[in-house]
Amino acid sequence: MKTTYVSSNAINQALRYSMLRMQADLTKSQKEMSTLRVADVGLALGSRTGLSVSLNRDVARLNSLMDSNALASSRLASTQTALGQLADRGEDLRVTLAAALSGNADPGVVRDDGSAMIEAMTAILNTSINGEYLFAGINTDAQPIADFSDPASPNRVAFDQAFFNRFGFNQDDPAAANITKAQMEAFIDTDVVPLFTGAAWSDWSSASDQPIVSRIGLNETTETSVSANISGVRKLAMAAVLSGRLMSGNFNEGAIAAVVERSLGFVAEGVAEVTDQRSATGVAETRIKNATTRIEMQVDLFERNIGDLEGVDPYEASTRVTALMTQIETSYSLTARLQQLSLLNYLP
Repeated sequence: MKTTYVSSNAINQALRYSMLRMQADLTKSQKEMSTLRVADVGLALGSRTGLSVSLNRDVARLNSLMDSNALASSRLASTQTALGQLADRGEDLRVTLAAALSGNADPGVVRDDGSAMIEAMTAILNTSINGEYLFAGINTDAQPIADFSDPASPNRVAFDQAFFNRFGFNQDDPAAANITKAQMEAFIDTDVVPLFTGAAWSDWSSASDQPIVSRIGLNETTETSVSANISGVRKLAMAAVLSGRLMSGNFNEGAIAAVVERSLGFVAEGVAEVTDQRSATGVAETRIKNATTRIEMQVDLFERNIGDLEGVDPYEASTRVTALMTQIETSYSLTARLQQLSLLNYLP
């Protein structure tokens, strides 16, 4: 008869290895229970791992598009507000000019409203959000509109110089009283209009003509900004400058009438064009909203597919965690008892 011995150390080591394996399984099961996803995608899916990676990449890209759409929507909402303020200020000036044309407003009132319009336009068009100027086009780091109220500003200097070049004196010179209506009209049409519609507009604006174009979908883009160089803004600025600068001189009634008539025409056209721009901006907002809705539907579909591939049953995961914790606790108890075994306890 052959006898063999049983080593308590061997049993101890076996339990230790078993404990390490169960602890690793517990960590994996706890992760699956908290994420409801398999802990090791490659091990669980095998050859289908590539599909899972592709779907997750698509979801990340779509989520990135939704984030950029949120920023674009915020920018357009602020732009809509600013354009509304421009239109309102322009409408106020139009009412004042209409009253002046009918003889029911003092030239000083028109001058004050024109000056206030210039300051308001400058503040509105230089609005920034998240460190980017709304009306700067793609030059988002450049303040778009120069401050006309500053006597040294290039747009102010250019306007006053154009007046001096035409008449040989400044607006506040007594000789200004001799300017006829026809002469004032010629000055406005020949000298002032090019300052706002031609290359000289660069004295006013540092904005880019090119607006920001954003990708709002996988195969869709749209303009998500408005430049200060649009025609409506230029016409409002021209009406405001004419009202604010040429109503403050020593002009006769004919010259004043020319200023009021031309300013009224410019401000009416400017308000109409800014309103049209608001409509276009609203269309862009709607496109972004619809694109985001479609993206959300795509993300939901992809996430469902990912869940089918990588998902785990939460009840099964919870049961597995509970069973492993029970086994580990039992193993700890057995290990403690084995460690108490000693031949010394049985020796006389």
